[in-house]
Amino acid sequence: MHAAMSYASTVTEQLPTAVHPIAGVATSITAFVGRALRGPVDEPVSIASFAQFERLFGGLWEDSALGFAVRDFFLNGGAKAVIVRLYHAPAPVDGVVRSHAILRAGALTLQARDPGTWGNALQVRVDHELLSGDPDSFNLSVRDSATGQVELFRNLSLGASHPRRVDLVLRSISRLVAMSGALPLERPASHARAPEHGDVWECGAASNSGVMVLDHAADELPLTLADFIGSGKMARKAGLYALDRADLFNLLCLPPYLDNGGDLLDAGVHSALVAEAGAYCELRRAMLLVDPPPAWRSVDNALEGVAALGTSSRNAALFFPRLLQPVDQRGGRLTRLAPCGAVAGIIARTDQQRGVWKAPVGMDATLIGVPELSVPVSDSDNGMLNPLGINCLRSMPSAGRIVWGARTLHSDDPDGAQGKCIPVRRTALYIEESLVRGTRWVLCEQNDDQLWAKVRLCIHAFMAGLFRQGAFQGKAPHEAFFVSCGPETTTQDDVEHGVLNITVGFAPLKAGQFVLVHVQQAAGQVRSH
Repeated sequence: MHAAMSYASTVTEQLPTAVHPIAGVATSITAFVGRALRGPVDEPVSIASFAQFERLFGGLWEDSALGFAVRDFFLNGGAKAVIVRLYHAPAPVDGVVRSHAILRAGALTLQARDPGTWGNALQVRVDHELLSGDPDSFNLSVRDSATGQVELFRNLSLGASHPRRVDLVLRSISRLVAMSGALPLERPASHARAPEHGDVWECGAASNSGVMVLDHAADELPLTLADFIGSGKMARKAGLYALDRADLFNLLCLPPYLDNGGDLLDAGVHSALVAEAGAYCELRRAMLLVDPPPAWRSVDNALEGVAALGTSSRNAALFFPRLLQPVDQRGGRLTRLAPCGAVAGIIARTDQQRGVWKAPVGMDATLIGVPELSVPVSDSDNGMLNPLGINCLRSMPSAGRIVWGARTLHSDDPDGAQGKCIPVRRTALYIEESLVRGTRWVLCEQNDDQLWAKVRLCIHAFMAGLFRQGAFQGKAPHEAFFVSCGPETTTQDDVEHGVLNITVGFAPLKAGQFVLVHVQQAAGQVRSH
């Protein structure tokens, strides 16, 4: 007799998670928009070092302040930057604009991937030392003689349906060239082998082909206002608006570009661009770092000119004076350079060491790589400039060159400290950006009391974490911050229209005196069936 066997079935029930953790966003990703020797145009590129900038964008260039600002950013503590290269094409010659260098290997015509005279240093080599027996295949090597970078592509083909068709491979892989024109009918002839112990790139025209003089790219022209915010730029996400394709940036630098008597390092920025950049930063929850105009050669110039900068946004901050730094391209001569990159680096360094709520000023806020400042600023000068929103860079015997001011350009602000104080404004932007990203899950939830309670719980946990780090004033959480999400923020009309409103207050300067952050999300608009 066999015992009856019974099987108990189990059902796993997944309970909804009460808390959706909110992660704080980065605080010091810095965007730089301007002119560079090489690199993709109108495309935001993230970099993590100045060596990477040199490799992708060509490094320091006497005709652009961009490289020097990026160098100073990383030198002073910056960790991540977003670079947007702009390019002003040369004037046409005989109806032809030579923006890209052309490279020829027999009937195969190649074009430098990106515009600029950097492409004039390219070389190409073809060989038929194939790994396959396909008579239409060939190997292609491309070299940038300025950097030594070599790209090798094996078993390319001219066959229309071949998986290694030359134009498709170059388009998807090469950072140096792309194919120009139609596919040739026959594969290009092989270049000669190098002599024994010789270098194929140094053995002349028999072993490789360079860019012929008639195929050289012409010198690009200096940037204009239209290159940043001209007609159609916003729609195409080009110029300044190429940053629309960057997920996040916190600081924006516009290194000077306007010709100043032939000096493009000690140059200026059009006030209309400053105004538009300030408004754009408000939309992107970022801060614009404004450089003093080149005409500001004294404290009096600054006092007289601050009203004509182009913006009084609470998301913009000005730092004065310019830096005096040696420029190797000018024989080491001290040259006036914009401070935006160095200041952005100090902000990043302070964020990493103390937090976004700490003002990037004081004896620790030293400007590395800055032997002198272009204008000396005394205590009395600072007393006149700071109330106008001009943050002074000063020389202190015990500390060197330091940042000695943390005010925005916003003067008349009903919110008080939020609009006038850089760390308070940046903390508000940090909280807002973190909450916007961290509460997107409410889209899939019913917009009711249960959801509001969950939201309050999540945000309270996030704010309590900041409180424990010392971000707010007050001895107890209720003195330091509050979270409001419920019928007091979201009306029945909001619910019917799928809107959830959140208000968060934090005390940056004095316990119980709150700066408000408002976040609005779509809620209850996606239902599972």
